[in-house]
Amino acid sequence: MSTQIRSSALQFLNLIRESKKGKLKIYIGMAAGVGKTYRMLLEAKELLTNNIDVVAGYIETHGRKETIKLLDGIPVLERKKVFYKGKQLEEFDLESVLLQNPEIVLVDELAHTNIPGSANQKRWQDVLQLIDSGISVITTVNIQHIESLNEQVEKITGIKISERVPDTIIHQADEVVNIDLTIEDLIDRLKEGKIYDPTKVTTALDNFFQNDKLLLLRDLALKEVSHQVERKIISQIPIGNRQKMEAIVTAISSNYHSAKRVIRKSSRIVSIYNSKWYTVYVQTPKEEPLKIDPKVQRQLINNFKLATELGSEVVEIKGIEVAKELVKFAVSVEASLIVIGKPSFSILYRLRIKNFFRELTNLTNKENIDLFLIASNDDNKK
Repeated sequence: MSTQIRSSALQFLNLIRESKKGKLKIYIGMAAGVGKTYRMLLEAKELLTNNIDVVAGYIETHGRKETIKLLDGIPVLERKKVFYKGKQLEEFDLESVLLQNPEIVLVDELAHTNIPGSANQKRWQDVLQLIDSGISVITTVNIQHIESLNEQVEKITGIKISERVPDTIIHQADEVVNIDLTIEDLIDRLKEGKIYDPTKVTTALDNFFQNDKLLLLRDLALKEVSHQVERKIISQIPIGNRQKMEAIVTAISSNYHSAKRVIRKSSRIVSIYNSKWYTVYVQTPKEEPLKIDPKVQRQLINNFKLATELGSEVVEIKGIEVAKELVKFAVSVEASLIVIGKPSFSILYRLRIKNFFRELTNLTNKENIDLFLIASNDDNKK
């Protein structure tokens, strides 16, 4: 057992003993096969040598011999058998863990979607329930499953990621550890059949496991853990010894179809500075519940839900002058930054004496509030 792993295990153990509420440790990586589960099992063995009650609640070995071998000596909880669409499937048994009440439980694949009918829809919700019950959790996740990085990852890989974890889960973790591996070593492991079945290697190399894609994902993983360290500094170092970042306001509107992008980008900014964050929608008379298009209203509700999951406080304001109401609210919460989607102007819109963007620019200048524009990928001209 390496000194590094022993030190990591003991550090997490000390965290557990400081509080009755369960602690959360996340092993994060750029892709499958970097060794997240392997490292988690190594830590479990170290904890067991210290007479800590550790159980493997759900471990996904993917048939990897090295991982399977490490499970020897670790108490493994039986999986729950669930029938779904005529098939018997296996799922993490949350109820059994709560009943057994171990000190620490290992729960692989944090972003997993549970089988319909389970106590929670997502595994990360299971993890939160365990922590609230006083059970500490060690888990794993790949960088592509973090909600605010969703669009970046899709652009890098060309693959739509449906299973995602809210950033708030990462932010509230007591420890986030990046399991790093060089691109060359990862691809060598793939070619040696240590990640996927040999029949799938060629397809993987032609798609996800390309050098440039992995390099960008590796960069995202390293930055995410770096941001976690910055968040800890901000939360733990007395405010008098550091520069304070005021509140941030994200503005969304009913006719803005790329609000999710603005919300996710805002989440990344907020995560660095650990700022108070508000997502604001100004409802004009023509957008009242009985007048607004139902499809647009559903989109708004989905955007509110995303913002809430990422840790923002959603605020709805009724008003006629949108820019004025937005800046008025920003001033009231002492915001130093307003984030909006980058407008796409038609010539007629530019010629108007009074338009939203011109008015917003003037008002924010007067109040000394910065504007941050995010490309919206919205082709609709205003």
